[in-house]
Amino acid sequence: MTSHTDAARNEANPWRVFIAGGCYSGLSAAIHLLDRCDSVPEKPVHVAITIVDERDGFYHVIGSPLALADKKYAEKAWVEYKDVKILQRPDVQIVHGSVTKVDPTSKTATIRESSNNSERTESYDFFIGATGLRRVWPVVPQALSRKTYLTEVNRHIDAVTSSADPVLVVGGGAVGIEMAAELKTVQPNVKVTLAHSRAKLLSSEPLPDMVKDCALDLVRESGVDLLMEHRLVKSTPIKNAAGQDAYEVEFENGHKMLASVVVMAISKSVPSTDFLPKEALNEEGLVNILPSLQLSSKEIPNAERHFAVGDLINWSGIKRCGGAMHEGKYAGLNIHQMMMHEMEGKDIKFNEIDEIPPMIGLAVGKKAVSYGPEGMNSGKQVMHSFFEEDLGFRICWDHLRLGGNPA
Repeated sequence: MTSHTDAARNEANPWRVFIAGGCYSGLSAAIHLLDRCDSVPEKPVHVAITIVDERDGFYHVIGSPLALADKKYAEKAWVEYKDVKILQRPDVQIVHGSVTKVDPTSKTATIRESSNNSERTESYDFFIGATGLRRVWPVVPQALSRKTYLTEVNRHIDAVTSSADPVLVVGGGAVGIEMAAELKTVQPNVKVTLAHSRAKLLSSEPLPDMVKDCALDLVRESGVDLLMEHRLVKSTPIKNAAGQDAYEVEFENGHKMLASVVVMAISKSVPSTDFLPKEALNEEGLVNILPSLQLSSKEIPNAERHFAVGDLINWSGIKRCGGAMHEGKYAGLNIHQMMMHEMEGKDIKFNEIDEIPPMIGLAVGKKAVSYGPEGMNSGKQVMHSFFEEDLGFRICWDHLRLGGNPA
């Protein structure tokens, strides 16, 4: 039934949409919702969107391996929100801060603002959780402002390029492979070693052996030295023969080596969902959802007005940027349908996500390997199709239209 309050939505009484997280899925949700709300110029749907993010800008997370190897690229990979053209409109508010609590009963979110560390509460009609996974250094930079981020990555790049000793990357998952290969490709004079505790790379991913074997071949082609079945026991800070800071590294099999820097790429990422009620989460902290991306728990009041998208959802498939943007799009479109139903009584036919089979696109130096339902491909053309020359920055930027007209 259409309520008087909802029917009277106008510029002075807009629909309030709160989005926690301003990366791929959160921005996709906002942009697709705005598109629909603007689609009939003579009869726009009035919204007020608040996007809260811990960072002060859009950071291209999947470009981290390159950002941590190339200072010029690092400048490009983080764009302050004030410079994201499509968001510069009066019905979009961007808050640099964190969401500390969401109360579905009252439909309010508590924000801690970074500028003064103060807290305030904001009401909403619809909520979208898009805060993703909390990844540790050096998987992603930990800085929350572009200025401190550049200091952080430049210091790291200086460290990995200033010594004759090898850089040791520990962990042969997707992150470790890309970090090792990008560093070797961008800094060919640096000796790079990748150590993995298992007999196959990508050992924790539900992928066929042919993909794992191809990844290993591409890593070797990139010039990275591989230590398979090498489990790290300890790394001890020392001075090398030149008096530089270094690490004496020991593995479980007794092998020892000297490394200039030890890059740990094996830590488990944790869902950033502490602000949500426990009833919304599974045992790992991921958000349980319906195929419509609404919260699935019947214990949560107003669950149908709360959505979750991106890496924090409990859903099948390997976490991917493309999937996150697709989920954000569907959440935005579904919220628009709910608005139209409550204002005009229009029928709702939700966009629903399907089960996602194992898929991956892995950049390994100048080549890439891809795998999905259509099979496996690898080579330079795969690298260009999936990542181009900037680990997918241009592809994602243009797909989200972040540099486009805000109206």
